[in-house]
Amino acid sequence: MTFEEKALAYHANGKPGKIEVVPTKPHSTQTDLGLAYTPGVAVPCLEIEKNPETAYDYTGKGNLVAVISNGTAVLGLGDIGAMAGKPVMEGKGLLFKIYAGVDVFDIEVNEKDPKKFIEIVKGIAPTFGGINLEDIKAPECFEIEETLKKELDIPVMHDDQHGTAIISSAALVNALEIAGKEIDKIKLVVNGAGAAAVACTKLYLSLGVKKENVVMLDSKGVIYKGRGKLTPEKEFFATDRTDVKTLEEAIKGADMFLGLSKPNILTKEMIQSMASKPIVFALANPTPEVSYDVAVSAREDIIFATGRSDYPNQVNNVIGFPYIFRGALDVRATAINEHMKHAAVRAIAALARKPVPDVVNIAYNSERFSFGPKYIIPKPLDPRLLTDVSIAVAKAAIESGVARKPITDWDAYADSLRDMMGYDNKLIREYENMARSNPKRVVFTEGLSVNMIKAAIQAKDEGIAFPILLGNPERIKELAASEKLDVSGLEIVNPRAPEEFNRRLKYAEMYAAENGRNGVTFEKAAYEMPEHNHFGMMMVKTGDADALISGSNSSFATNIGLAKKMIGIREDYKHFGALHILSTKKGTFFLADTLVNRDPDTETLVDIAKLTHDAVKFFAHEPVMAMLSYGNFGADKNASLGTAGSVRDAVKILHEQYPDYAVDGEMQVNVALNKELRDKKFPFNTIKGQDVNTLIFPCLSSANTTYRMLLEMGVGESIGPVQMGLKKPVHFTDSEASVHDIFNLTVAAVIDAIVQERLDKASAAK
Repeated sequence: MTFEEKALAYHANGKPGKIEVVPTKPHSTQTDLGLAYTPGVAVPCLEIEKNPETAYDYTGKGNLVAVISNGTAVLGLGDIGAMAGKPVMEGKGLLFKIYAGVDVFDIEVNEKDPKKFIEIVKGIAPTFGGINLEDIKAPECFEIEETLKKELDIPVMHDDQHGTAIISSAALVNALEIAGKEIDKIKLVVNGAGAAAVACTKLYLSLGVKKENVVMLDSKGVIYKGRGKLTPEKEFFATDRTDVKTLEEAIKGADMFLGLSKPNILTKEMIQSMASKPIVFALANPTPEVSYDVAVSAREDIIFATGRSDYPNQVNNVIGFPYIFRGALDVRATAINEHMKHAAVRAIAALARKPVPDVVNIAYNSERFSFGPKYIIPKPLDPRLLTDVSIAVAKAAIESGVARKPITDWDAYADSLRDMMGYDNKLIREYENMARSNPKRVVFTEGLSVNMIKAAIQAKDEGIAFPILLGNPERIKELAASEKLDVSGLEIVNPRAPEEFNRRLKYAEMYAAENGRNGVTFEKAAYEMPEHNHFGMMMVKTGDADALISGSNSSFATNIGLAKKMIGIREDYKHFGALHILSTKKGTFFLADTLVNRDPDTETLVDIAKLTHDAVKFFAHEPVMAMLSYGNFGADKNASLGTAGSVRDAVKILHEQYPDYAVDGEMQVNVALNKELRDKKFPFNTIKGQDVNTLIFPCLSSANTTYRMLLEMGVGESIGPVQMGLKKPVHFTDSEASVHDIFNLTVAAVIDAIVQERLDKASAAK
């Protein structure tokens, strides 16, 4: 199938088109319908008649944008007419929805006369919270946008102009930082004088570019004063220079080239004639003014961007318009003004300088993006754009006086954005806030793990912890520099350093004294103490640190055995275990034991259940536990110990010794999670009518396989493995753990340390 055939099939298969209207209210009963339409609908109608502003409360106006076009400048296709442009407008609606949750009606207007077009848009404007003008040719687009902005009280933006301007401005800000150039001193050549080129250049001027340093060209060459009749937009940019008439002449010594024109007009020789560290934005689409290969072969010091996704630094409007309108809608702005555009520029530019989430690296098959010549603007799939840009725009609207619904709680607003799009989840944020309230000293034992370093930086930057990296400081700093990571604010401790001799000696004496009958002599302890896990665990044990994260480069079995010796298992227990917390659309679930005990017997299962019960409470949930197996409530009469028999006996002990626990089993997982099925088939169960949120597995194999399968299937967000039962907050991850996984586990470790601190104070007070 050819590309053209695939494109047609994509648009035609199933329900034709790309968007639809979906009801947001119940509509299954006659009562529902009576409220949705007559007679109930009359009540909000009368309220809106009395106060038009309540339309935002009773209708979808506040989240509805019109994507309006007359089809006179559709992509690179030109004037193909309103109807032919409809697939593009539907596509724009799809992007609004998937990136920022904004609803869209696409409106194709068969009218080329700008004054008539304006009247049509003004007539339908009451329906919408904002208007996105799209694919309208210059110079008519200037008149249309300016008039509608003046005469309507809702945000109006021609995205072909301002979307490109905002994204390329963010790219310019970062490119200048990398090049070490000041914006008011650069010489700028703009090839193209259409709507996007004019808007980009005007925004650059507002950011600090000097007008006298700009040379703009159209199809006839350099636009200069006295060249003949020019449009007002071209006249504004007409240069006083008389020594340049062609692109080849204009670009000599230029610091930046902005192309919004036609393919392959910028040559290798022209790039070579530019100033040092030239900035080239070749934004003609789909074929840029110069290809990536030609550009980078011309100059090693070039900073290059295009509109294409297959090259670095894609200037893509989707980085901007969904979030600009999101922020404007949420404060019921009356306009999108220059202050809001500048805020969007700054937010987008700043985001590119932050460490890139694993979810973005994975989406683009990249080991890691980092700020530099090949990464000057965020990727479209970066979920942080929603919060960073929307919030910046909303704040700017309030500051500039165009907001009708001010926001005061910005943390709550950020949470609402994440909840709306599912880019984050409330559970994880609650734990982060808990940790942030009392950050602790967390040892990261593998200081030469890139992911450990990144997680430590994130923990510090977000106020979760005071990280301590173990390792050789020079090697850690060298690795960080190669990854463009800033570790200047992190404490680095080298367990092998001479200055740590006394501490190693103290740790070894303590370790040997407590484990002499386990074959640990002082000499052995002293020999092993420089090892990072040994040293790190003793830091936590002695109070030199509050919690520990390990596991990226060491085995579970080794870590578990060492933790038993050095940290010890809590009193009243003979075993410890590990828990995974899974946040899903159906709620939060706790899975145990996912790490430690391979084939638990009855006694071990009882300990796991008790530890999990306390851990679930520790994470602010009321545990309702199901002890899982392959059968239900004694169905397998011949079950031996180690299978259903162990689970059955563990349940019996729990019922007898801990009657206040909400726990039952043995049962299959579907019976555990379906209370209607469970209560109908097994009405004697002791957790009747309750939703199970805690699953105790019969063995490590089933628990570990289940949680890994659920995560790979994208079922939910996870924290874990969270250790349960050790005397101190020591937590282990695995070699496949992402930065996100390690950071989440750090949050859990800090919360563990907070609780441990409270327990220690309570014990000391007795």
